[in-house]
Amino acid sequence: MPFELGLVVCLVAGVRVPVPVVVAAEALVGCALAAEAAVFVRLWRRARGRGLGRREAARDAVRAAVPVPVRRLVLHELRVLAGLARWAARRPPHGVGAGDRAVPYAGEQAPVVYVLLFAAAVETVALGLLLARWPVVHLVVLVLDVWGMALLLGLHAACVARPHVVGADGSLRVRYGALVDVRVPARRIVSARVEHRSPGGRTPRFADGVMDLAVGGRTTVTVELDGPVAVVRPLGGRERARVLRFCADDPRAAVEALREAGGRRALPAGRPDGSGG
Repeated sequence: MPFELGLVVCLVAGVRVPVPVVVAAEALVGCALAAEAAVFVRLWRRARGRGLGRREAARDAVRAAVPVPVRRLVLHELRVLAGLARWAARRPPHGVGAGDRAVPYAGEQAPVVYVLLFAAAVETVALGLLLARWPVVHLVVLVLDVWGMALLLGLHAACVARPHVVGADGSLRVRYGALVDVRVPARRIVSARVEHRSPGGRTPRFADGVMDLAVGGRTTVTVELDGPVAVVRPLGGRERARVLRFCADDPRAAVEALREAGGRRALPAGRPDGSGG
């Protein structure tokens, strides 16, 4: 792929590439695609031989042939685009059913996202003026800048479209856009409280059975469980956490929703107002 991209850039820029080089490059790419198709077909037939249906066999072949991080990245891109479309169309939040309570958290990061978008737009205009003499370079940089801005806005839109969810049955679903999605049954929740923390580091952060899912560098709600639950990292790694700390635009409403839905008791967090520290 790097060789193919380099060849395309040369052709677009007007560099004369010998015909045999182009033919050889395309032949190598064709051979690679044919080999991948042959592997996929062999895996699909093997899955069909185990009695799986066509669709299930195709999924099994993809899982066997494509590494987990690649699958997760592709799925994340698709979910980001879907979140951007849902946000632009003002559709209801994803995964919030009848009787469920959505717990928004994207408000903490919205100012930073919009400032970054404004800075990126100014940078795009400035680079356009500087690179006007080189149309090919200008076009490449413009595409990269526009894609970067779309991805940044899509990440934020995914957070808006995929809030935390307090189920009607008292269950809890903790999310961060399309990157993290943790489901906790109501019976596993021991306590919930308002607690403001600034864990630092990247999101999500795991340490000693605690998951910190910070937004804007802080968490506002702490939920303790009766035992660890499985958490899938953005690239497919697995962790276990017994304490979930996450951010909510209105942490008191989130804790109250958990208490009302599941009949749980909101514990104090060290200060009379339950704000933690």
